[in-house]
Amino acid sequence: MHAHPYVLYYWPEIPGRGEFVRLVLEEAGAAYVDVGRRPPREGGGMEAVIAYWTGQREGHPIFAPPVLKHGDFVLAQTAAICHWLGCRHWLAPDDEPGRMHALELQLTIADLVGEVHDTHHPIAASLYYDDQKPEAARRAAHFTSERLPRFLGYFERVLDRNGGDALIGTHPSHADLSLFQALEGLAYAFPRAFARASEATPGLLALRERVRARPRI
Repeated sequence: MHAHPYVLYYWPEIPGRGEFVRLVLEEAGAAYVDVGRRPPREGGGMEAVIAYWTGQREGHPIFAPPVLKHGDFVLAQTAAICHWLGCRHWLAPDDEPGRMHALELQLTIADLVGEVHDTHHPIAASLYYDDQKPEAARRAAHFTSERLPRFLGYFERVLDRNGGDALIGTHPSHADLSLFQALEGLAYAFPRAFARASEATPGLLALRERVRARPRI
């Protein structure tokens, strides 16, 4: 079923949304090629990612990286990729309701990541941070005071309702891996605000450390 290695197209110098996909691939022990991080002489690098993104290949148009290719199959959007990989590699529940709940959680994490992104680029992603500093400061203040505690509180409730070991089911899913990455990013980008907000979510902090300690992570 997995004869072909996966091929990931994402920007080489930032973790970004591509890191969520990498975590699922690593936890699955799947063979994959990270095109952006390969040298240009081997068909990799930034130019290879841009060429794929701008449609210089067969297949349906994609809006933005990350993109995952497996044989002739091409899929974009972080949440969709993580869900698809999770279902193929036993990182999602076996039943359809469970799998859809895992996707729901993955999409909520994507909402969180989008709001974090907007604290640095509230006007336009094409503008530098220095071009929108006042707006970014206002957006970040709103995010850290209102949205961050709400997101963390929600995932803490999900974790607690499921028994405290994983977001869904009895084993880590693709949603747990993505939440780990989101928590790492929050702690890096907003260290003081994250420390304050996470005082009320000890379960999430424990989940973060459990995922971090997994051998393949």
